[in-house]
Amino acid sequence: MNNLPGNSSENFADQSNSSNLLWQYVQSMNPETVAQLSKPDPEVAQIMEQNLRGMLGHLPPEHFSTAITTNRENLGQLLASAMMSGYFLNQAKQRMELDKSLHSLH
Repeated sequence: MNNLPGNSSENFADQSNSSNLLWQYVQSMNPETVAQLSKPDPEVAQIMEQNLRGMLGHLPPEHFSTAITTNRENLGQLLASAMMSGYFLNQAKQRMELDKSLHSLH
């Protein structure tokens, strides 16, 4: 079973080493940098909130009390979707800021 293609110990070691490099890099960061990276960007958080409200439906909380019922699988899919959206939006914002920086150099 260990000799199956794509399941060799060499592939696992390569993946493990690349993961370890990332983990070592994160561990080498000073605590202030880690804290800054952990803070949600206000613009991204606002877009995420609007996106989730759109998916779940939004009624003004001062006039309505709503409850949403779902199963574990659907909740997991919603969480995964929100995480991927947040990651995408964060990357898009970083790219936008990089583009602005590059254009200001010209």
